[in-house]
Parts: sequence; C-alpha cells; structure tokens
Amino acid sequence: MAENNGYRLRVVTPERVFYEGDVEMVEFNTTEGEIGVLPGHIPLTVIIKPGILVITEPEGKKEAALHAGFAEILPDGITILAEIVEWPEEIDGNRAEAALQRARERIANRDSQTDLARAETALLRAMARIEVLK
Repeated sequence: MAENNGYRLRVVTPERVFYEGDVEMVEFNTTEGEIGVLPGHIPLTVIIKPGILVITEPEGKKEAALHAGFAEILPDGITILAEIVEWPEEIDGNRAEAALQRARERIANRDSQTDLARAETALLRAMARIEVLK
C-alpha cells in the first residue's frame, strides 16, 4: 500500500468541475455501504448512493451533499462522476425540509414499487442536504 501522503480527487457533474485537488481521504455512501478511501486503495468502481461526501484535506475536512453517480477508485486518485453534488452554502434549507416532508408523504401513500423507490431516493437526497447543513 502506498504511503498516506495524499492523492488526487476530481468530482465532476454535468454542469461543472465541482472539486479538484490533492486530498488525504475521501468518504461517501455507495450502494454497498459507506466507504473511506485512502491513497493506495485497490482499484474499484462503485455506484454512489445519496449521502454526505467528506473530503479530508491537510487543512481539515469539507462536506458536501452527494446525490448519485459513480466513482472510479485507483491507488493514486479517485474520480467521482456525480449527478448532483452541493456545498452547504448552495443548499436552501427550507426547500430541503419541504422535499423531506414530500418524500415522507409519498412513502406513506405509495401506489407502486416504482413510486416507493423514487420516494426513498428523494428522501435520501433531502436527508443528505439537511445533514450537510448541520
């Protein structure tokens, strides 16, 4: 395993390069569970599940709401292709709370399994936004 002296993180959305820089560690949710990635990690490709993206830089930690996408993990870096990712200052707390309430109502009143899956995803996204604001 490589020494823990940092590696490259690149987070890209369809609209912008959200983050690019050298980091010490990256943490986020995948469909298989939470993952923490350090330099020298084995090559891996994962599907992202909505949650908090934690970026550990030498100066400290940054958090963002990460909603969906894929990550390519290599020993010398990680690339995240995200559908949506937001810094806390980009999130409207009132809208996030309203989306959380709507998602809970949709789950309670679902008409089909498709509705349930979509409502659960909306719930996870709203929860990630609210959590990153704390």
